[in-house]
Amino acid sequence: MPTAPHNLDHERQLWDTYAESAFKDDDLQPVFRWTQYRDHLTAPGPELLGDPGTVLEIGCGTGRALAHLARQGVKGTGVDLSPVMVDRTTERWGSLGAEFIHAEVLEYLSGTGQQFDAVYSIFGAVWFTDPELLFPLVAAHLSPGGVFAFSQPPAIPGAYGPQGMYKGGFAGPAMYTYRYSYEPADWARFLSEAGFVHVDVDVIDAPTPGHIGTLIGRAVRP
Repeated sequence: MPTAPHNLDHERQLWDTYAESAFKDDDLQPVFRWTQYRDHLTAPGPELLGDPGTVLEIGCGTGRALAHLARQGVKGTGVDLSPVMVDRTTERWGSLGAEFIHAEVLEYLSGTGQQFDAVYSIFGAVWFTDPELLFPLVAAHLSPGGVFAFSQPPAIPGAYGPQGMYKGGFAGPAMYTYRYSYEPADWARFLSEAGFVHVDVDVIDAPTPGHIGTLIGRAVRP
C-alpha cells in the first residue's frame, strides 16, 4: 500500500486554522462521543475502552473527550499536530489533570517509552495516518490486555487508500492533508497484522436513515 507524501508544515497550518475556529465556541463542554451526531442514542460510549486507568488520545482535537475521561478519574494524555490546538486544550482542560502534547503521532509513539491501558482516536489520527505504520506502534504502547479503539467516517465506495483533502472552500493557499479510507475488513486486517486480537470493525448507522454512518474499530493487545 502506498504511503501518502505528507507535508507536515502544511498539515500543521491546516489544523492550526481549524483550532482557531473550533475554540470560538464558548459552549465547549467535556463530552465523549464516538460519532458525528450529537444525539446518537444507540451509539456506544466510553465503555468501548474498558475500564482504563490511563489513556492516550491520538489526534485529540478540542480535547473534550479527554476532559470527560479526566473528570471520571482517568489519567489522560492527548497528542495533536497543531500547537495552537494544544495551547487551547491545555488552557481549557489542563486543570482537570489531562496532559496535551504537541507532536506528530508517529514521532511521538516512536520516541516515548510510556504504555497506556487504552489508546483511542475519534475522527483523529487513525483517519489521517497510514495504518500499516501506526497500528504496530500503538500495539507497542498498550499494556497487555489494553484496548485500541477508533471512529471515523466510512470509506466512499470505490475510493480506498490515501485520499487527498483540501482545506474547505477550494480557494486560497493550497492547504491539504491526507485521510486513509478502507472497508471494515481491511481495517480489521491491518489490526490483525499488527498483532491485535478480538478485532471488531463495523459501520454503525446514523440516527437518521440514509445519512452517513460511522466506522468504529476496536481491538485488544494480547
